[in-house]
Amino acid sequence: MLKLIIGNKNYSSWSMRPWLALRANNIPFEEVVIPLYTDNSADKQRILSFSDAGKVPALVDGDVTVWDSLSIIEYLAEKFPQAKLWPEDRAARAHARSISAEMHSGFMALRNECGMNLHRPVRAVALSDDAKANVARVQAIWAECHQRYGKAGPFLFGAFSGADAMFAPVVHRFRTYAIPVTGDAQRYVDAMDALPAFQEWTRDGLAETMLIERLEAI
Repeated sequence: MLKLIIGNKNYSSWSMRPWLALRANNIPFEEVVIPLYTDNSADKQRILSFSDAGKVPALVDGDVTVWDSLSIIEYLAEKFPQAKLWPEDRAARAHARSISAEMHSGFMALRNECGMNLHRPVRAVALSDDAKANVARVQAIWAECHQRYGKAGPFLFGAFSGADAMFAPVVHRFRTYAIPVTGDAQRYVDAMDALPAFQEWTRDGLAETMLIERLEAI
C-alpha cells in the first residue's frame, strides 16, 4: 500500500494537497503524521528516514519515494490514470498544469501573511498590496476556469483534479482571514467546502490539539 508522510493537518497546506488527491479519488494509502516545528530531533529524524529532503509530504510506493506536493500528484496521475487527476483534453491539461505550477511557485505574499491555521478564529488582517494582488489573481483563476469548464462540473476543470488539490488550502486561507470571495470564485469555494475529502481533512485538523506558538501569532 502507498504510504503518505504528512505534517500537522491544522498547519501543513503542502501535506493537504497530495492527501486530497488520494482521498478524493478513493486511492488506498497509509497515513503517517509527523508533527512539524517541534524542535524535536526525533521528529526530524523520522522525516529524514522517509526522505533526504527532510520535508513533508513524501509518498512511499515500495522502493519508490516521491517528495514535493506537485511531484506526488504527477506520480499519482501516472500510476492511477483512471483517477484522471489531469484533464483528458490536451489544452485543458496544459491549463491545469500551468495554474498548478503557478500555485506551487507563487503567491508568496498571501502565504506569508495568511498562514494556514484551521484553529485560528476567523478575522481579517491588513494585507499588503502584494497579498491583495495574490488574492485577486487566485479569484481570477477560479473564475476563468469556472467560465471555461464549469458546464462539466463544479471544480476548476469540471471534475476534481490535481489543480483542485493544489488550490484547496487557499479556500481555508480565505475563510480564516475573512477574505471576501465573489461570483464564480465563490461557487468554487462552495464546491470545495462540499467535497467529503476536504471536510474530512478539516475535521481532522480541527481535532488536533498541538499548537505552534509562532504560527498562532499570525
